[in-house]
Amino acid sequence: MVTATLFRLSFLLGLFMLGKVSAQASGTAPLRLAVAGIKHVHVPWILSRKDKGDIQLVGIYEPNKELAERYAKRFSLSPKLFYTDLAQMLDAIKPEAVVAFGSVYEHMEAVEACAPRGIHVMVEKPLATNLIHAKKMETLAKKHGIYLLTNYETSWYPTTVKTYQLVNDSNYVGSIKKVVVHDGHEGPKEIGLSKESLDWLIDPVQNGGGALIDFGCYGANLMTYLMKGEQPVSVTATTRQFKPAIYPKVDDEATIIVEYPTAQCIIQASWNWPFSRKDMEVYGQTGYVIAENNTAMRMRNKTSKGEQKIKVTVNEVAVYEDPFSYFADVIRGKIKLPENGLYSLATNVTVVRILEAARESAKTGKTVLLQNENRK
Repeated sequence: MVTATLFRLSFLLGLFMLGKVSAQASGTAPLRLAVAGIKHVHVPWILSRKDKGDIQLVGIYEPNKELAERYAKRFSLSPKLFYTDLAQMLDAIKPEAVVAFGSVYEHMEAVEACAPRGIHVMVEKPLATNLIHAKKMETLAKKHGIYLLTNYETSWYPTTVKTYQLVNDSNYVGSIKKVVVHDGHEGPKEIGLSKESLDWLIDPVQNGGGALIDFGCYGANLMTYLMKGEQPVSVTATTRQFKPAIYPKVDDEATIIVEYPTAQCIIQASWNWPFSRKDMEVYGQTGYVIAENNTAMRMRNKTSKGEQKIKVTVNEVAVYEDPFSYFADVIRGKIKLPENGLYSLATNVTVVRILEAARESAKTGKTVLLQNENRK
């Protein structure tokens, strides 16, 4: 009787473990996710994220102990989640993925630590402060077979996806000729960023620049997406310091012109506007599309009866509003990451190439040609 009972228990335990392994293999187990750095203004999103069953927060790396203690208290997090050494955390908890919320310059450190361990990474925009870092991160990601995504707010906008569909799927506007992108606000200090976020954001090394990097990256990302990965031929940029007393080391205003063989993109990035805005205008041979914000659009082409105004819903274009869910579904194989998508590595290496050329152009006062770089 005892032997039979033990056999039955062993059999049931085996079924349970088999089911557990099968669940993990099929992607139903929560993604074990860690956070690398918490000084980014967007980090509260992941630290306060409600449990959706898709992600399990297993560790947080932050060398600033005072900041770590403050966030642990603010979000009711166990002190046991926090580590002051990135490599130690990765080896101790073995996460499947990491989201990087340090400075842009520190993205490189996160990828160098995670890629050889086979850990997928998603960074906040942009991918890197310079092309050397971006290319090295790309090499590491490909060598070790990890996903390396870059997250932008505009990637969650239903109007962004709808614009792409109208431009590239339905040919509503015809061949793209000009795109104008506006991204900016009153300024990081003016909107009340924390000291931890502000310190690196206005540092030319840790952020790579000022408004040119912080907001110029949006337009570069969107244009590369709309152009399906086509590389630009040149970049011309000007920057200004309208508020040197507040931002003495970096620009607070930038205009970037990105030229393609058959199209042009004008990116306006600012820390000086009276109100925050993120919008995009696309003009083609036969029509235009204007994405006023995340849901409102205006459009017109030669066959329409005047301008149309529409509201685009999440369900209509099936866009992810939560980048962490998107990240988890990519890793689990539930969705395929498009090669030239908004989050993709190829797109965001191009973004860094555009930003670096813009920075050089603003510094030298000359147009930067990219033909030689495009052949690499």
